Amino acid sequence: MLHLPALIQDLGFILMMAAAVTLLFRFLKQPVVLGYLVAGFLVGPHFSLTPTIVDTESIKVWAEIGVIFLLFGLGLEFSFKKLAKVGGSATITAFFEVAFMLGAGYLTGRLLGWSTMDSLFLGGILSISSTTIIVRAFEELGLKGRNFVSLVFGVLIVEDLVAILLLVLLSTVAATQALSGGELLMSSARLAFFLALWFIVGIYAVPVFLRKIGKMLSDETMLVVSIALCLMMVMIATKVGFSPALGAFVMGSILAETRDGKRIEHLLLPVKDLFAAVFFVSVGMMIDPAVLKEHFGTVLLLTAVTIVGKFISSGLGALVSGRSLKNSIQAGLSLAQIGEFSFIIATLGLSLKVTSEFLYPIAVAVSAVTTFTTPYQILYSDRIYSWVSDKLPPSFKQRLVRYESAVSNGSGQGLWGLVWQEYGMKVVLNSVVVIAIGLLGSQVAFPWVQARFGNELWVSITSCLFTLSAAAPFFWAIVVGPPAHSEDYPADTVERLRRLQLGILIVRVLFGVTLTGFVVSRFVPVQAVYAIFIVFVSIIGLFFSRYAEPLYRAFEARFLSNLNEKEREEASKTQGVPVLTPWEASLAEFVLSPNSDLVAKTLEQCRLKERFGLTVAMIRRGNRTLLTPGRGDLLLPHDRLYLIGTDEQLAAGRPAIEVGQDEEDLVIPEAFGLASLTLKEGSEFTGRPIRECGLRERVQGLIVGIERRGERILSPDSSLVLTAGDLVWLVGDRAKIRALR
Repeated sequence: MLHLPALIQDLGFILMMAAAVTLLFRFLKQPVVLGYLVAGFLVGPHFSLTPTIVDTESIKVWAEIGVIFLLFGLGLEFSFKKLAKVGGSATITAFFEVAFMLGAGYLTGRLLGWSTMDSLFLGGILSISSTTIIVRAFEELGLKGRNFVSLVFGVLIVEDLVAILLLVLLSTVAATQALSGGELLMSSARLAFFLALWFIVGIYAVPVFLRKIGKMLSDETMLVVSIALCLMMVMIATKVGFSPALGAFVMGSILAETRDGKRIEHLLLPVKDLFAAVFFVSVGMMIDPAVLKEHFGTVLLLTAVTIVGKFISSGLGALVSGRSLKNSIQAGLSLAQIGEFSFIIATLGLSLKVTSEFLYPIAVAVSAVTTFTTPYQILYSDRIYSWVSDKLPPSFKQRLVRYESAVSNGSGQGLWGLVWQEYGMKVVLNSVVVIAIGLLGSQVAFPWVQARFGNELWVSITSCLFTLSAAAPFFWAIVVGPPAHSEDYPADTVERLRRLQLGILIVRVLFGVTLTGFVVSRFVPVQAVYAIFIVFVSIIGLFFSRYAEPLYRAFEARFLSNLNEKEREEASKTQGVPVLTPWEASLAEFVLSPNSDLVAKTLEQCRLKERFGLTVAMIRRGNRTLLTPGRGDLLLPHDRLYLIGTDEQLAAGRPAIEVGQDEEDLVIPEAFGLASLTLKEGSEFTGRPIRECGLRERVQGLIVGIERRGERILSPDSSLVLTAGDLVWLVGDRAKIRALR
């Protein structure tokens, strides 16, 4: 009689139960993740009415594979460029939230009498929101076009990176059993170094590798190659002392920057979903009703801490970053839950045997409750904002408006910020490469040479010189490399940078000498004569070498080409819609139905502003784009209207226009966009109504908003008289608006 291995039998039970329960949850319109948790409980050791898993150790291995693929998929959705684009607002909000919840979780755990490790891991569990649950809620509620959603997505991107850092820091604390500030700082610096190094090497090598084998990459081969790259990075990360999840995330983020990123993400989806299901089911297997009954009050307390704490911290972070009160409240309510990363952090504590067993089921229970509450928090966020706004004194609300205006208009780049942009990132990235070459030469190549030629001084000096020669192109970039984008700046900015060159050069030379000293110290004893000699030789080679500059420029050209490969390919197909809206307003695309009552009417006859408060910013008709159309322009069937208004105004106007989405691409001149202008005393435009002041004609655009003494006027009427001190928001030719300033 044939014998079925226990692992196959257990997987059968897991997947059959997961299929049945998740179908039920789909029918009930509840998150599938909760279905997996319930399925895990039903096949786990704490529920006796269904078959129980036998080979729990093998299931744990499959769950670890699930975490790897879950993080690999998350990396494919991440992209370091997205992190750069979400801006300071999302970054500030995310760090406010994570720092606040780490502290709140730790203090709550200590107040409950828990150990230091339990309290620390509780802080980590409560600090990261659930990307899966939030995205699903936005999709089901049809809110993806709302203004605050982009802020929430930006916060989630930053949180993904912070969560990876948390995994590393918590692992370090668990290993040392101490809260050493120096140890944590070194771990953070070590993580930052390896992330930067892997990113540089990955972007330089992986896209080239994929291009070389591109003709051989069928869907099957592409899936195998991408998983192989993922597991290779998992092994490298484990070898240098980091978690397998970090390696998977890094390789996913590298592949996300390639032109094949979306294809790999699509191919990986069923594999990721399968193993993620096993992981979440394994989480559910650890739910113990007896523990939950014993800690029922704790679950309720932590649920309240999560919802209230995340709402307050995210909302305050968004306010500090310059977002409006409405956006801040909406974002805070959207982020008030925990999810998949909380399970991973809780699993880490158990696997390292540093947390109590009751922490895991408590985390799962809090996640389940907050998952159920999230859609309702998002759905009623507008009403909660209205209630809060009514309770606040008018003077305080005016101060919030002034603060938001100051932040949004004070975002211009200062001189030192410009210096960092031009030199800072180049120096940092090349320093990472120099340190990596130094470590590779001293810890890999040097011992190999010593084993063959003996531990002689000349061997050390020769190895050091070879290592410095290999790093010379990057030393050249650190010390004398030109700025990154000087050709893109106006003459006055270039002149300001030129005046700082002496100080910048001194700092860069000192930094280069320090790095040289670091490399030298890896090979020879700290003896002044030899150190000075080698530093002198390396500097001579740095400034007079014929190969350093061309080699570095070739390296940089390939790196930048690979980094921007995906964007170049996308730019050849489409151009993005520029930012055309201030404050609470959004820019939405409407396609005019042939059955609409607006067809064959002029904009003046349509009365979109009077009826709905909407302003027509652009009309796309075939291959033509009408920027800031006039009142006499006719609307024709299938015109693509780009309207500015609040979320409520856009929703009210949509039925009248009968929108249908069109996949054609929009082509808009890059010089066209949103800019502001403050009217001064004696301006030619003050004291006259908008329709007569001539401002629209001067900038070839339209006025979409005015800030006047703390009051905001969106889509002002053409009869409104402009006054001195008005901050006017215009959509038009940005160069002409700058010239008016």
